[in-house]
Amino acid sequence: MTQTRREISLGFTHESFSEGSHMCYIFNDENQRRDVIAAFLNSGLSAGEKVGYFVDTVTPEEMVSYLRGLGVKIPDRTGPASLSVSGAEETYCPDGTFVPERMLGNLRTYYTASIAEGFPGSRVSGEMSWALKGIPGSQRLIEYEALVNDVVIEYPVTAICQYNANLFDGGMLFDVLSVHPMMVVNGQVVKNPYYIQQAQFLKKWHERS
Repeated sequence: MTQTRREISLGFTHESFSEGSHMCYIFNDENQRRDVIAAFLNSGLSAGEKVGYFVDTVTPEEMVSYLRGLGVKIPDRTGPASLSVSGAEETYCPDGTFVPERMLGNLRTYYTASIAEGFPGSRVSGEMSWALKGIPGSQRLIEYEALVNDVVIEYPVTAICQYNANLFDGGMLFDVLSVHPMMVVNGQVVKNPYYIQQAQFLKKWHERS
């Protein structure tokens, strides 16, 4: 699947980034989050990409309406779907459990399908608050996040994972920072100084578990 990486716009910053970037967005300003994510999704749609959003705070239907109100150009239903909005819980835990290997496979399939359908690439963003609901397997979320970094090397889905700083505790947020090479801060993307290479992090992770 490996091919030349495109340089893409994220919509909320003037810089361009290589597709397949894996970023965390730890936020406590809801208005800023809305603007950043709307710009990220709109930029992907404007570039003709396949775009997925996994929502946890409202229903998918409410999210589509909400995005439209923020100026996101919701595509019509003709041809392959360029935008899909689904519930985060049903996306990550379709049978009521979270299995990292299954979700990693879904990311690979999502990218492969986007290329097969004629899209130049794909991007996704997920609201990660679903992981606080005590769903079986959710304790493996950080392990999954670390493994995403391997997947996007060959299947370069651009991903922004959203974590509400008002909901997640400090220890969890530090782990989140440890597994994302880049982070969104005040509407800008910066190289994450807390990032730990996957093999090193997973070794420590398994020793802790």
